Order: sequence, then structure tokens, then C-alpha cells
Amino acid sequence: MTVYGGGPSRWPDEQPERGRSAPPPPEQPTGAAGGYGAPTGRFDGFAAGRSEPNDDPGSGNIWGGERTGSVYGAPPVQPLYGGEREPIPGPQRPEDLYSARAYEPEERAGRRKLPLPPGEPVEPRRGGGRRTAIILGAVAAVVIGAGTAGAATFLGGGDDKPAASQGQSSPQPAAAGAGSKSTGGSPAGGVPGPAEGITLSATGDIVMGMAPNGLPPNAGKGFFDPVKKYLAADFQMGNLEQVLTDDTGVGKCSADSAGKTCFAFRTPPGYVQNLTDAGFKMMNMANNHAYDFGEVGYKNSQKALDGAGIKYTGWPGDISIGEAKGVKIAVIGFASYKWSNLCSDLDAAEKIVKEAATKADMVVVQVHMGAEGSDKTHAKNETEMFLGENRCNPVAFSHRVVDAGADLVIGHGPHVMRAMEFYKGRLIAYSLGNFAGYKALSTGGTVGIGGVLKVTLLGDGTWKGGLLTPTYMASPGLPQPDSKKQAIPFVSNLTKQDFPSTGAKIAEDGTITAPAA
Repeated sequence: MTVYGGGPSRWPDEQPERGRSAPPPPEQPTGAAGGYGAPTGRFDGFAAGRSEPNDDPGSGNIWGGERTGSVYGAPPVQPLYGGEREPIPGPQRPEDLYSARAYEPEERAGRRKLPLPPGEPVEPRRGGGRRTAIILGAVAAVVIGAGTAGAATFLGGGDDKPAASQGQSSPQPAAAGAGSKSTGGSPAGGVPGPAEGITLSATGDIVMGMAPNGLPPNAGKGFFDPVKKYLAADFQMGNLEQVLTDDTGVGKCSADSAGKTCFAFRTPPGYVQNLTDAGFKMMNMANNHAYDFGEVGYKNSQKALDGAGIKYTGWPGDISIGEAKGVKIAVIGFASYKWSNLCSDLDAAEKIVKEAATKADMVVVQVHMGAEGSDKTHAKNETEMFLGENRCNPVAFSHRVVDAGADLVIGHGPHVMRAMEFYKGRLIAYSLGNFAGYKALSTGGTVGIGGVLKVTLLGDGTWKGGLLTPTYMASPGLPQPDSKKQAIPFVSNLTKQDFPSTGAKIAEDGTITAPAA
């Protein structure tokens, strides 16, 4: 394939070929322009000189290299791994985030250059009616389950053929002024939905395999079974960090860089059945891997999701509307790329969230933001850079969309979990980390832990309660409930450091409450 070249946010025709430069020293930001010449960098999970990946979640070793110290020089306040307190790993090479195991010569064959994206955005799917904004960035309902550490058992086959495409509906005129909440669908104009509220669950990054040679047996049947009960909610969401497509003949990686400094994730379209079996209702496609195989691959993902009855969001201008117990939920995906709503354009973000608020009872924001790496666990009110990309200002973006009407913000992108904050009564989850990464993501250290966020909101978006259920990725990247519950003290400590007065209160059992007023 032809490498995009420079910064991963550029399009193929804008980028010169560029060789890989030496990694910066630990004190130098890894997001400095120049990077590694590959769109995503290399994250292979192997230590220098080792032939096996580091799969021990308790080693404190995130990307396979030796432990270099703690993040920002301070060890966690509480043990993260169940035994002696261990420091969080310090800066590592960006090349070590993903796994190289799935790449073989046939996948490295030369490919033609990726085309530009379609001239016109995909027609957004919208529904008329009520609104309540939910931002999926750092404050979504996530349930991270505690349980056994055994790997998932695969029992049956999956269909690798593309699903039938379903058309998207035309936009509907706004029912109310921008940014105003409508309760037109509720009894007597009151709060819509049941009195007990509705539950929403969300996860971080999901990669079900790396075709052609890094796929789970039996087409991944049973892939999510160990964590399925923790995902269960009235409205279930995930971040689809891959493409659902057969080989398109185009891609972002060159023959020389594939599996070395450039990684492209795909599984056959039939793997969408695993998402259906797990209960997912909405997938975010605003991320750096949704366009790994060009326009054709992107559309094939949409086609597969349409055929399975799973909604998706992320294309510029796209407001996707789901429904649970009579409550309309608008979901908007943001990232740093031309195939997404831009998290760096705060004015545009405010505008689309306000528009969504006129069309649904709740608004949820899914956002792929923040630099990547073991030393990128802190959410700061400043622009984050990674490999020359503007990965947005997580705090400024999240606050702006909440101001515009978002009820929940769910973040992902750094490949590690981050803090949770309450802003104006709305939860922001700055990163839910990695959830599944079969032969694609490292399973060691803090990149191997994640969780399911589950929240309960009233029909108008008012907070009722939340739960974080810890998970981890068992080798080679299977989602499992974490009996050590590593995510709870990890996220709790980051929250206390980053948001001492506005941070979410996370109890030992994962219960999430808002701070005292």
C-alpha cells in the first residue's frame, strides 16, 4: 500500500513519502512534528530482543519495553495490580502500542493510492422530536466488570460476506430553537421516558482482529461473551477502531511499513455479527482507523452495520438518532480527521450539538481525542499533539459541548484510561482506554486495562447514577472482566489529581457519583 506519509490527519495526495526518524528522548513530546512517518505509529507490544509479547497485566509494562518509571514521576496512590504498589510506566516509544503479529507478506503487497474522501458528506440520519445531549468522551456510562481472567471461548462460525445496505433518512427540520431541549414526546410535556431513567453503556477501543492472518477462530463467535452481561443496557455503544471490509486493494500502509511502522485494522464484514450478539446499538466511527482502507472500506463498514441494524456516527455533519424506552438519543462522533466532525473546531462542535439538541431528548458525544502512550494518562486543558497531529484540547472541547447541550461525553484515543469529571452536572469520561484488540493492541500494563461505563440518566439527560466495571485484554486481546479491578483505583487516582474539585467520586465497587456541590 501507499503510506499517507507525514501526519496521519492529512490525505494521500497531500503527503510526501517520509522515512522513519529516531524516537525523541523521553522529555521531548512524542507528538512533535516529524514523528515516525506512519499514520498511527507502531505499537507492537514486543520488547526489544523478545519473541513473545508482554501479556502480563500486572507487570506495569505497557508496550513491551522495560519499565522506565512512573507517569510524571509519581507512583499511584493505591496498588493498581493487586499486590505491591508498582509505578505506572513512563514514556515509551510510540512504535510499541500495536501488535505486529498479524501481518504477513500477502498483506504487505503493493497497493494503489487511497482516493480522496467523497465530495459530499454521507447523508446524516436524523430523527425529529426531542433532545438531550450526551457527550461520550470522558463521562459515559461505562461498566467494567470484575470476574474471571480466562480467555473467551469461540464456538461457531461467522458470515464473512457484506451485509445488505440500508439507506439513511433525510435530515428533518428542527423542532425547536438550537440548543433548546424539547419534551414534546413526553406525557404532558414532562420528562420523557420512564421515571427510573434509562441506562447507557460505553466502551473504549474495539478491534476484533487483523485480517488476513490475525483473526480469531470461528469468525470470533463468542468474542464478547465474557463481558456481555456487563455491557447490557438500554442503549449500548462502542468505538469501532477498525474497518469491516474484505481487502479493498487500497490502504494507508506501504509494503515496507505494514506491520512495522504502520497499522491498518480490518476484519471481514461478517464480524459485525459479534457486535450484534454483544448487544451494541451504536458504534462510533470517528477515529484514526475508520478510513484505513479508503472510501470503499469505510462504506463497507457502514453497509455491514446497516445490515445488522446497528447505528453509527462520526461522518462530518452526521447526527445519528437512536431510541430507548421512548427516549430519543442523538449521538455525534468527533475526532481529528477529515472523515469526522473535528474536535479542534469548537465553534462547529457547538453548532452541531445545539442542532442535535433540537432533535432528541439526549445528546451523547463520542470523541477520539488526546495523545497516545503510557505517559498520556492525564487530561489537561491544553492542545495535545501526537505524531504531528492536533489531537485537540480534551477539557476545552468537552466543556464546550456540554455548554452546547451535551448530556454525556465519552472519550477514547490515548489507549489508556483517563479521569472522569462532572461539568455542569454532566459526566465527561476523558478516555475509556482499550476494550478489545485481538492481535492488534498490546495487552500488557495499563494499555491492557479498560472498562465498561454504565450510566443511568433521566429522559432529559439529568444524572441519576453510574458504574465502572473493570476489564482487561487477555492475550492476544480478548475482552475479559478483571477480578483485580485495576481500572477503579487507576481512574480514581487520576481523577483526584486532574480534577480535585470537579472530579467524579468512584467507590471501591466502581459506583460513580457527582462531587458535593
